[in-house]
Amino acid sequence: MSAPRIRPAAISDIDALDAIERSVFVSDRISRRSFRTLIDRPTAETIVIETGGEVRGYAMILFRAGAALARLYSLAVAPGQAGKGYGRALLAAAETAAMDHDRILLRLEVREDNAAAIPLYKNAGYRRIGRVADYYEDGMAALRFEKLLRGPEAPDVATPFYEQTADFTCGSACLLMALASFRSPEFLDPVWEIRLWREATTVFMLSGPGGCEPFGLAMVAREHGLDPEVWCSTSDMLFLETVRDPEKRRVMELAQTDFRARVARAGTPVHYEAFGLDWLRARLAEGHVVIILVSGYLMMGKKVPHWVLAHGDDGRHIFVHDPWVEDEWGETAADAANIPLPYAIFDRIACFGRSGLRAAVLIKGKSPDV
Repeated sequence: MSAPRIRPAAISDIDALDAIERSVFVSDRISRRSFRTLIDRPTAETIVIETGGEVRGYAMILFRAGAALARLYSLAVAPGQAGKGYGRALLAAAETAAMDHDRILLRLEVREDNAAAIPLYKNAGYRRIGRVADYYEDGMAALRFEKLLRGPEAPDVATPFYEQTADFTCGSACLLMALASFRSPEFLDPVWEIRLWREATTVFMLSGPGGCEPFGLAMVAREHGLDPEVWCSTSDMLFLETVRDPEKRRVMELAQTDFRARVARAGTPVHYEAFGLDWLRARLAEGHVVIILVSGYLMMGKKVPHWVLAHGDDGRHIFVHDPWVEDEWGETAADAANIPLPYAIFDRIACFGRSGLRAAVLIKGKSPDV
């Protein structure tokens, strides 16, 4: 038999991939349509291993746009081909593909009862990072693993992750994570998520419920016992570039005027200047976290302002919790938590709109030296 060959999957491989999928997995299968879509998608890569012109297995990797994180979405070897090293070869190829896309972390989920796959990942250097009950269609739990592919170790994560439960609550979800880190994990609750959103919203009514802005977030943070600072590259009213309706502009301006007055009365520091990477790294080193406005288009393909929580730095990457999880793309909370953003990518996405607005709310924690 010829030596195994590893290559990118092609549309002509779909019959073979579908046959492997049906023979290996009883449920949670990738459909033929999904194979076709993912083979062509630039944020995914499917690799096959073949001998004698026959596909013996495959690996599929997903790449989150703008991040240094990849996810091993699926790996399967055809029945009767076990013990030939195909799984190890595919896993190594997946890691190479991730590194070729400038990813430093590869994460995956595996069934808790998969006695063959779990040792494969452990022997390859993957570490267990969590367990999710009722993850698969039949109720089986999933074990989560990750491996650092290159560079320094990811920082320890003291800040818990929270997935927003509504399209418009990214800002309040980031504030929940800061409250859980510095005050109590009891804040990690959808009731608090909506309550804080109501308190901090800009009443942005262009196409649905409003989003949060930095002064509102800082005001609410102060009222709930945190120590915030506002950094904003302009003193103008925010998020009005695309608002054409005079009444909507009036309501938004009134809401923001109120936020700024209340922030001033509380004595919260406000800096009308764009924060820089050196400033952010220094604040993270002091044990603080920072709620940062990013381009929703660059982060998740939607032309909306979006908030993430920066909590770590390893000398090459800013680590963020992104409360938005793309469920329809197969993402899980493991994909959105502790995302390593290379400095250049972070600098590109940490702004919004044609004006390049930069905004952040620094939440001060206890210095590690205290």
